[in-house]
Amino acid sequence: MNTYVLKRLVQIIPTFLAVTLLVFLLVRLLPGDPASAVLGDRATAEIVERTNRELGLDRPLPVQFGLFVQRLLQGDLGDSISLKVPVLRLIAERLPVTLFLSVYAAVLGVLLAVPLAVLAAVRRNTWVDALIRGVFQVGLSLPVFYVALQLLTLLGARLGWFPIGGYGEGFTGHLYHLFLPALTLGLNLAAVLVRTLRNSVIEVLTAEYVSFARAKGLRGRVIMTRHVLRNALIATVTLLGLNIGGLIGGAVITESVFAIPGVGRLMVDAIFGRDYPVIQGLTLTFAVVVSLVFLVTDLIHSRLDPRVELN
Repeated sequence: MNTYVLKRLVQIIPTFLAVTLLVFLLVRLLPGDPASAVLGDRATAEIVERTNRELGLDRPLPVQFGLFVQRLLQGDLGDSISLKVPVLRLIAERLPVTLFLSVYAAVLGVLLAVPLAVLAAVRRNTWVDALIRGVFQVGLSLPVFYVALQLLTLLGARLGWFPIGGYGEGFTGHLYHLFLPALTLGLNLAAVLVRTLRNSVIEVLTAEYVSFARAKGLRGRVIMTRHVLRNALIATVTLLGLNIGGLIGGAVITESVFAIPGVGRLMVDAIFGRDYPVIQGLTLTFAVVVSLVFLVTDLIHSRLDPRVELN
């Protein structure tokens, strides 16, 4: 396993380099320039030109990319153009918020998906099964920002059960303040997981070893937990790992709606402000986080299914 982990970490390097080049080129295709965004509309052409020269944005793209890679190899992502602070400091301050939100959303999504998927599988082809699948199908078709706004309006503004923004203080404060945004992302994730887990449970329920377990006289709860769920969750764990990137992408929108000080909201502000260093640094961070999540997913998959060989 150690060899496999080392091999996967080495494979992340070319992915990281490709993302670096792609992000560097894409951010420079954005309309406008950082100097105009920072200085405002009243800035003269001379001031804008001088600011671009100070930022090094007047140099040829190959030269800019070379300097960017050189700083990157030294562990320096540059300074934010608008905030005037190191990008690494911004990421270190805000990344834990987004990771907490993503894990929170994943937990809520699993807690919603597992019992409902099992219920739908056990009551397959009944009105219960149709209702569960229909509700989550509708939820899957709704945009994340729409669900976020509805939850914020109903449970936050009208009923006042939860705060409509902020991060809170302490662990319980984080759980309380982030419940609505985590529920927003969790509902979307649960809609994806329910269908896959339901089909997996139905498939496992018809397996021979489950019939043998029933013949031995094992209780239904024991069969469901020890034999059915463990095998049915294999595909779900893989799907959950693949959707972590979607959670992070959804956090970009959700954090903006609920005014959460995470990297998602920072990314939106950086895009509108044409803050190249922040956009580049955050995109590279997302790439590393998602790659590590995929690695952990493969390791968990191999633990759940001994038939899987890590090569």
